[in-house]
Amino acid sequence: VQFVESGGGSVQAGGSLRLSCVVSGTPFNINVMGWYRQAPGKERELVATINTSGSTDYADFVKGRFTISRDNSEDIVYLQMNSLKPEDTAVYHCHVRNILNWPYWGQGTQVTVSS
Repeated sequence: VQFVESGGGSVQAGGSLRLSCVVSGTPFNINVMGWYRQAPGKERELVATINTSGSTDYADFVKGRFTISRDNSEDIVYLQMNSLKPEDTAVYHCHVRNILNWPYWGQGTQVTVSS
């Protein structure tokens, strides 16, 4: 399975970034796509997920600031991140589950928010 993650970088607090993740090579169709993040010294945590029907789930700490979307025809998932805070600094990992619920992870893209 191949992941091409992009859009990470450095931004000042209050700024915006848009992450993209293109997935290919999964056995069977993808069901859920999403983003997790891991800050230094912390466990990986859910940011947002979206299924093929467009139903979304967000962590409380990003509600109202981040928006997840996907292109089902191309197996691409996006994460629009607005009003970024220093505590959003982390490596953001793309995550997918196929229809058999097999999980796959991208290598991650760094997001750094300075105050």
